[in-house]
Amino acid sequence: MSDFTPLLKKYKVLTVVCLGAIIPILTFAQDNPYQVVYYWGELPGGRPMGVVTGVQPDIDGEHIWIIERCSANQCAGTDHHPIHKLDKEGNTVKSIGAGIFAWPHGFDMDADGNFWVTEGAPDGDARAAPGAERGMGHQVIKISQDGEVLMRLGEAGVPGDDETHFNGPAAVLVQPDGDFWIADGHRGGNNRIIKFNSDGEFLFQLGGGVDDTSRESGGFNDPHDLKMDSQGRLFVADRGNNRIQIFNQNGELLDIWTQFGRPSGIWIDDNDKIFVADGMSGEQWNRGWERGIRIGDASTGYVTEFIPDYEIENGSGIEFLASDNEGNIYAGQVGRQRFEKYVRVRP
Repeated sequence: MSDFTPLLKKYKVLTVVCLGAIIPILTFAQDNPYQVVYYWGELPGGRPMGVVTGVQPDIDGEHIWIIERCSANQCAGTDHHPIHKLDKEGNTVKSIGAGIFAWPHGFDMDADGNFWVTEGAPDGDARAAPGAERGMGHQVIKISQDGEVLMRLGEAGVPGDDETHFNGPAAVLVQPDGDFWIADGHRGGNNRIIKFNSDGEFLFQLGGGVDDTSRESGGFNDPHDLKMDSQGRLFVADRGNNRIQIFNQNGELLDIWTQFGRPSGIWIDDNDKIFVADGMSGEQWNRGWERGIRIGDASTGYVTEFIPDYEIENGSGIEFLASDNEGNIYAGQVGRQRFEKYVRVRP
C-alpha cells in the first residue's frame, strides 16, 4: 500500500475491504479555521502558568478569567493566587484566591459574576493528599471577584456520598435562576450528578455511589464537566464512557452523543455552538479516535469543525476550554501544563 501519511493532516482516511484487499478512501476532514498561539497569557511577576483547569469570559466581554494550579499542578501549601483576570493581549490585570483551594478543578461564573470552584481530587488520589493534610478538599466554593468566600458546600477534607458531602467534585454549573448542578466526582469519585436549588437545598441526584461506574444510560464513569444550552438542557461530559449525556431540568435523559470523542470539557456559547475538548482519545483510552477540539451545533449534534492535536502522547491533552465573543478559543493543556489561544482566522 502507498504511504498516505502526508495526507493525514488534510484528509480523513477511511478503509474498506474489497475481495480481501484493504482499499484506502480519502474524504475531506472537518474544517479547521483556527491558528494556535501556544503559551498564551502572562501571570504576575512572570511566574509560570500552572495547569489551567477553567476558563470563563468576563461579563464585560473584554476580559478572560482563568483558574490555574499555582504554577504547578497543586495549590495546597502555596501563597499564589490561582484565579486571574486577563485582558485580550493576555496580560493579567487582577489575581485572587490565594490559600482558598488545594486542587481546584471545576470553574463556573454565575449571573452576578461570582465564581464557583470545585476541589476535584477524590479520596485516595495522591493529588488529594497535600490538601487533606491541611484539612482541605471535597468542597464547592463560591467566591466573589474581590476574593471573598461567599459560600462553601460540603465538609472540608471529609469525603462522602450523602446530600451534604462530596468526593472530589469535578464540575459545577450555575443556572441563570440560581439553581445549580454538581458533577461528583472526579476519577474514583461518586459518579453522580446532583441538582440543588438556589438556596443550596438538595433536589435530586442522577447515578451515584462510591466507585459505582456505570455504562448504563443515565449512569456515569468520571463525569468531568457540565454545560447548559439555551433550552436549559444539561450536557454532561461522561468522559469514562466516551459520550455526552443530555438531560432536562427534571433529570430525564434526552439524548446520548458519541460523535464528540472522549469529552473532558464542554463549552456552549450564546448561539448554541458547542466546543468539546477531547484530550484523551488514542491508544491509551479511546482507540480509533483523534485527539483535539470538536466543534458543532448543540441543537442538532452535528460536528462541523475539528482542531486536531498532532502532539500524540500518553497522558492528558486539552481538558478545559471556552470561547470569547469573537469566536476565539482558550484551552488548557493539562499534561503539557500549557495555556493556548486558538485564533479564528476564517468565518
